[in-house]
Amino acid sequence: MKNCSSMKSSTETKTENNQTVKWPIVYHSKYNVKFFGFEKLHPFDASKWGNVIEYLKQEKLLTNESLNIPEEIQKDELLKIHTKKYLNSLNWSFRVAAVAEMPILAFLPNIMLQRMYLQCMRYQVGGSVLASKLAMKHGWAINIGGGFHHCSKGRGGGFCPYADITILIHSLFEDSCLKVQKAMIIDLDAHQGNGHERDFKEDERVFILDAYNVNIYPNDKIAEEGINRAVELSNYTADSEYLPLIEKYIEKSLNKFHPDIIVYNAGTDILEGDPLGKLCVTANGIIERDKIVFMKARERRIPIVMLTSGGYLKCTAKIIADSILNLADLGLISSY
Repeated sequence: MKNCSSMKSSTETKTENNQTVKWPIVYHSKYNVKFFGFEKLHPFDASKWGNVIEYLKQEKLLTNESLNIPEEIQKDELLKIHTKKYLNSLNWSFRVAAVAEMPILAFLPNIMLQRMYLQCMRYQVGGSVLASKLAMKHGWAINIGGGFHHCSKGRGGGFCPYADITILIHSLFEDSCLKVQKAMIIDLDAHQGNGHERDFKEDERVFILDAYNVNIYPNDKIAEEGINRAVELSNYTADSEYLPLIEKYIEKSLNKFHPDIIVYNAGTDILEGDPLGKLCVTANGIIERDKIVFMKARERRIPIVMLTSGGYLKCTAKIIADSILNLADLGLISSY
């Protein structure tokens, strides 16, 4: 039996006054993808996660010592959710190329893809799991990565090779120390979160609010059946329409469903000018959106774990950092 009272982050450090100075912010340098320059051919900024951390360090919010460092998720943990057939398919370069939507990867040795791409993603999955545990302990946590909401148990896609949202929720359900019986996913990435929607379609323990552009990928009608509260957006939806909708439907959802944790998929591909999201939310709108979500969670004392998910402009790293700084300035997040 687990000793619940002894659950503790292995990365905690002490100051000279013997006081722990940490932030429930999770990051590993191995999140960042480096492919001999091939990564520059992809719309995703393969260094976004590291850039967020650098901005936060520049603003003196974080140091290397104040971060929580995740471990790479192992195959036995992945097999608790993913089918063996799907995981085996990632041993073929053409399949990895299809998931990553980068055809050139099909011509590279799979061992290279495992080390330079899939391992990076496995560290991010480990980060999502760690962040969820930290959120239960401290009331909030942020994984500077993760949010692979297009991947389900049996298939990947849309740059998402592993189903970290499904994995972290099941990990919480399985941990008897945490007593998590119900979870809410608030998915505010511009794209429909079809992976977790397929996985939890018939699971009444999970409530899914998804605000997404109906005119873009993935248009997954089967997955839509798993959405409890759909906020369907049109191309070029702007702050003035977007923010009131988000606040209204989060409030309605939390009045109807009372979760033990909120999993917040905070994609920044809603930003104006993002070539894939095709919405028109400003940088200030994203910062306000994150504030709304955290305020709704914190005023109800619901633990919240944030994943950074999609965002395909170079400037999104700074927006994510600015949003985290704003949450800290407002007292919605703090160190421990």
